[in-house]
Amino acid sequence: MNANTQKPHMRPADPRFSSGPTKKRPNWNLDALSGAVLGRSHRSKPGKARLKLAIDLTREVLQVPDGYRIGIVAGSDTGAVEMAMWSMLGPKPVATLAWESFGEDWVTDAVKQLKLAPKVFKADYGHLPDLAAVPTKTHDVIFTWNGTTSGTRVPNADWIASDREGITICDATSAAFAQALDWDKLDVVTFSWQKVLGGEGAHGMLILGPRAIERLESYSPPWPMPKLFRMTKGGKVVEGIFEGETINTPSMLATEDYIDALTWAKTVGGLAGLHGRSDANLAAIADWVQKTKWVDFLATTPESRSNTSVCLKVVDPRVTGLSADGQAEFAKKLAGLLDKEGVALDAAAYRAAPPGLRLWCGATIDTDDVIALTPWLDWAFETLVSEL
Repeated sequence: MNANTQKPHMRPADPRFSSGPTKKRPNWNLDALSGAVLGRSHRSKPGKARLKLAIDLTREVLQVPDGYRIGIVAGSDTGAVEMAMWSMLGPKPVATLAWESFGEDWVTDAVKQLKLAPKVFKADYGHLPDLAAVPTKTHDVIFTWNGTTSGTRVPNADWIASDREGITICDATSAAFAQALDWDKLDVVTFSWQKVLGGEGAHGMLILGPRAIERLESYSPPWPMPKLFRMTKGGKVVEGIFEGETINTPSMLATEDYIDALTWAKTVGGLAGLHGRSDANLAAIADWVQKTKWVDFLATTPESRSNTSVCLKVVDPRVTGLSADGQAEFAKKLAGLLDKEGVALDAAAYRAAPPGLRLWCGATIDTDDVIALTPWLDWAFETLVSEL
């Protein structure tokens, strides 16, 4: 390494910039779990009460409208999305959108598993497909609001028809609590606990609007339905799912941790405060990118840049002039050096994404840590590029 490249003096107080599971809320410790209902059935009165509290706090903090049902389901965000797809798709033509890896998963499900022959709208990492071309009036639509692995988000839901005949299924796992969701345009919304609020993995949230409930109660899919996906009985939605009566056994420790995160969210100004914290983190990165020649956002336009999973690419000619393997190796070393120095852990780009860095900037991250990190990014780059 270049001995003349001086290390910065300041370090982030917390180096955890992983995009999932993400950093816990500030000042978190194990005492936060002391209220967990352990060694008891999740169907016991106290167990159901904690699960119902998690649902009620979700409604309050996320500002979910009345008439939308909220359920805790298995399999993280993936389980929640696939629960909706397997239960509701079929009676209408389908349109799927993909501009990163998780959107590609929903395309694969629709094409290869459910064999629905959907219209597929794709774009490369950093770009969005032509949203105006999506037939939202006549088709069921599946899309990710925020591309966790590309750092690219839809700027709004104006492209979705208000008089739509189908339903919209929105994977909002890295958008919920950080970006403004247009509930009037969304019939199914899913997310997981381990993203913006720093919760634990394995549990998903499934939010269903009135149009989604109508679909469930008026349509029976032709394919076999696993037990974990079944939301109706006798043609009616099982209301207990949305009152804390989970289909399978949840972790009460993880539930308590999610309750703690939601309670913390209220102390920082609720939804507006969470949005503000994420926006401030993105702004700190943007200020640095603007004055830094070797780096740029992977997302091509400011309005589509994520304020949670911020993806960066190296644009310095000394690196872009390398072979594809050479660029990938440089990015790997860059993330590795940041990890070795203990200033940014798990900061590598997603394995299927273009080489670069991915920094989680959601609401549990303190902006001072983002600001303290940026000189280390410059130091790591200059250290490595000097060796080329």
